[in-house]
Amino acid sequence: MAKLFAVTILVIAILSAIPIVRNTWHPMEDISTHGQAIDDQLSDTMWEAGVSFLASQILLAWFIWRFSGDRPGEKSKTFPGGATGLVAAAIVLVGVEVFALGIFGVKAWAQIYFTPPGADALPVQVQAGQFAFYFRYPGPDGTFGPIHPDQISEANANFYGLDTTHDQDSKDDIVTAEMAIPVNREIRLLMHAKDVSHSFYVPALRIHQDFVPGLDLQVHFTATKVGKYEIVCSQLCGLGHYNMKAYLEVMSQQDFDDWLKKEQALQ
Repeated sequence: MAKLFAVTILVIAILSAIPIVRNTWHPMEDISTHGQAIDDQLSDTMWEAGVSFLASQILLAWFIWRFSGDRPGEKSKTFPGGATGLVAAAIVLVGVEVFALGIFGVKAWAQIYFTPPGADALPVQVQAGQFAFYFRYPGPDGTFGPIHPDQISEANANFYGLDTTHDQDSKDDIVTAEMAIPVNREIRLLMHAKDVSHSFYVPALRIHQDFVPGLDLQVHFTATKVGKYEIVCSQLCGLGHYNMKAYLEVMSQQDFDDWLKKEQALQ
């Protein structure tokens, strides 16, 4: 019975690896300047994890085959040296694996998180709240007005709590329910949550950043292809989580300028 179990483990491990080796599933087309590095890192991680998984399952099957009693009344064999050495080796191997992945991943993630955006990056503020995203642009003066949490009112469409009566910088701010950006221009995304944890996930951009209540977070990116792409929340944030999404439209610079003027007129 033990040997049958060992063979079953081996067969399942090999069958589970076939779709990965055949590259059955392909990621969405990358439309960012940093996406290729992310894809390469993911591919390296999948290969490394896949080889480690197969090796561990083969080793497990061999241990079961070699050291388990397979006949009635037969005592199971004891691995030489006991389990202490195996546990220590496993800890060392897993530690080295995680450390290596961290080192290899620095190059990919540094482009987003460890390098500052350029001085001419377009700032866009995104607010996540149950169960919608709202986006704010600074307007012609290039400066965001201050947020007054006590004045936030969805009933009055004041999603950011702006005081346009007393704050001069708020008068020309543009607030929308969809995000538009110019193609081939760096975007500086300023992120905050209004209530609970959410996330900003755009598969085509290879961007996946959580909102943390109480923290202001930033990421920067450059989109390289005109089109419309879905933004979704991947953090379970309440009953309406399934429907929390928005759209990112990447436009030519001229179309983006025209869009800003149109949105400004609607404020």
